[in-house]
Amino acid sequence: MRVTRAMRPGGPIGRRLAVVLLAIVAAGGLLAAPAGVSEVRAASPDLTIVTTARYDVQPAQRRVRVTLDMVMTNHLRDTITKRYYFDKAFLSVLPGTSGYQLSWSGKGEPSVRASKRTADYTLLQMNLPQRLYSGKTAIYRLRFDLVDNEGKATRDVRIGDSFVSFPVWAFATDSTPGSSVQVVFPAGFETEVESGDIPAPTKDAAGNVVYETGKLSKPLSFFAYLVGDRPGAYAERTVTSMVGDASVTLTIRAWPEDQPWSDRVGGLVDRALPLLSERIGLPWRLAGGLVIQEAVSRSTGGYAGLFDPSAGLIEVAYYADDFVVLHESAHAWFNGSLLADRWASEAFASYYGLDVARALKVKASGDKLTPELEKARIPLNAWGGIGRETTATEDYAYAATLALARAIAARAGDTALQAVWADAAHRTGAYQPPVGTGVTSAVGRLPGGPETVEGPPDWRGLLDLLEAHTATSFDDLWRTWVVRDTDLPLLQARAAARTRYDVVLQETGDWQMPRPVRDALRAWRFDDATALLAKASTILERRKAIATAAAASGLTLPDTLKTAFESPDGFASAALEATAELAAIDRYDTAAAARPAAPDLLQTLGLWNSTPQADLAESRTLFATGDLAGSAQAAGIAAATWTGAEELGRGRAIGLVFLGLAILLAIGLLVAVWRGRRRRRHVLSTAAAPAATAFAGVGSVTADAEPYGTLAATLDSPQPPAAEDPGAMGAEPD
Repeated sequence: MRVTRAMRPGGPIGRRLAVVLLAIVAAGGLLAAPAGVSEVRAASPDLTIVTTARYDVQPAQRRVRVTLDMVMTNHLRDTITKRYYFDKAFLSVLPGTSGYQLSWSGKGEPSVRASKRTADYTLLQMNLPQRLYSGKTAIYRLRFDLVDNEGKATRDVRIGDSFVSFPVWAFATDSTPGSSVQVVFPAGFETEVESGDIPAPTKDAAGNVVYETGKLSKPLSFFAYLVGDRPGAYAERTVTSMVGDASVTLTIRAWPEDQPWSDRVGGLVDRALPLLSERIGLPWRLAGGLVIQEAVSRSTGGYAGLFDPSAGLIEVAYYADDFVVLHESAHAWFNGSLLADRWASEAFASYYGLDVARALKVKASGDKLTPELEKARIPLNAWGGIGRETTATEDYAYAATLALARAIAARAGDTALQAVWADAAHRTGAYQPPVGTGVTSAVGRLPGGPETVEGPPDWRGLLDLLEAHTATSFDDLWRTWVVRDTDLPLLQARAAARTRYDVVLQETGDWQMPRPVRDALRAWRFDDATALLAKASTILERRKAIATAAAASGLTLPDTLKTAFESPDGFASAALEATAELAAIDRYDTAAAARPAAPDLLQTLGLWNSTPQADLAESRTLFATGDLAGSAQAAGIAAATWTGAEELGRGRAIGLVFLGLAILLAIGLLVAVWRGRRRRRHVLSTAAAPAATAFAGVGSVTADAEPYGTLAATLDSPQPPAAEDPGAMGAEPD
């Protein structure tokens, strides 16, 4: 709930003018004293008046009838030469009264008239029909009416079928105890003591609500202000108001006899809402329309106005002025859903209420911060909820919030304030990344857009948004008006963290600060933010070293370190990436350094049929794409090839020597074998002829046993000559 506290109606409320004027007329001598000889003396305490006052609420007649049963006593003592008496008295009663009647049970007709009227009291002259002599007592009845003259909403006396309100006095002479007061409301009314002190009411046999004070020791110090209403007795009408592009239904509920209130308040809200929307820079924010209901302070918690955003209900006290109406109308925006703290909502509801009052040319003035109110000064962060603070604290806080709102607006300007309200409405936090950029996460780049927060901004978020949209410090205003002593260390930590953030942010260049840093700043977790910024600075320093090393090596840096830096893991992956990049560059440099400038014979032999230069080029390509493991592996292969070339060449040379020897040996063996075969063929060829001759004469030889023919074929020796006439050989018997 949001409330606005206001003073009760003006006039005598809160004031009790204790004026009882009595005129004493004394005759000189005894009863035979000459006529017309008189002496005037001070009235009180020589003549005392004790009253029993009864206030009868009569709604049908639009009045409260007041009846005073007065006991008048002359306390003077006659002398030998003088006899004292009173023949008239003056009595001060409530202002705005009428219908005075004075009566008693004795002879003669008393009379009464108003001898003086002011805004604070009416002075009555009561003419006594018989002199009240020394030591005597007389009883008179004075009757008059408190009448509702309608007119101003802030009038003291309102008497109607649905609602009544009026002040209550007790009456007596000065320093005279014993007077009492009774107030009677008709059955069906719910009543409340708005101000003053009077015992709780009872009900009589007819159901009337009866208040009674009993005998008062100091009647002239007694004061009360009572209200009563018949619940649910409203006359209702609706009005459609265009608030920006929204058509808003306004339901105005007023007491049937108070059409002026309905017309005034309903019309003012109808005209104010579109201007408030324009000035604040936000559209209509409530889900439905708005109900504006006339109320007594009982239903508004003792305040002149109350706004319930959940019900879309504004309760405005019957006596509330136009400022209260405009203030409560502004609560349609500033109601706890836009700004979290009570002081902030009250501050800008007052600020924009007065702003619109000027535009509408409505006379309105907010709470003024007087030296008297300054005595109850508190930090606005210490302002408690409704009903928890003293009246002095409440009055100070309302005046102080308006003063602060004016100071903020003067420093920020209308445009920046509207930007702040827009961010607050959309839950957009401060410390946003630059417009048009994206936010990198561990799984890739997400579309750019505002980073949001949970809930409406409190005093901390409001300070951040104001400074984000103005590039101006509001720290001094917060220290002067808002923060408690326990909040001061937070402001100091904030200043240090923001300074460090600005420095590191400059170091990032075209890189994006990861969201966890901004979230820590938005949440005022400055220890976390400082720790993250230290890690960020370390990574950025390593980025310089990596860039220098890569440039010296002729390598193209990949985007992997940037991506890791912008990820929301608290720079863990960035630290690993930086280490890996430096290691990959070192592997590449090691490989490049291993390449021989002018390979010797053994190195050339070792590099035969290998491509370390291609491996090094592959390492460069893989590094540029971010494949650090592949780059390191390719560089390692190149380095191993170059560094092992001489050893490999030596091994290959030795292998070639052994191969040459093996070839020579093989050749020698082949030559030896060849020579051996030639000698064998020679031997076979010389021994083959006699054998053939010898065998030729021995019978026939089978086809399966041709050893000589086979051997001769193998050794390529000449075949024995065939017999010219084999048949002849076989024909001649042995």
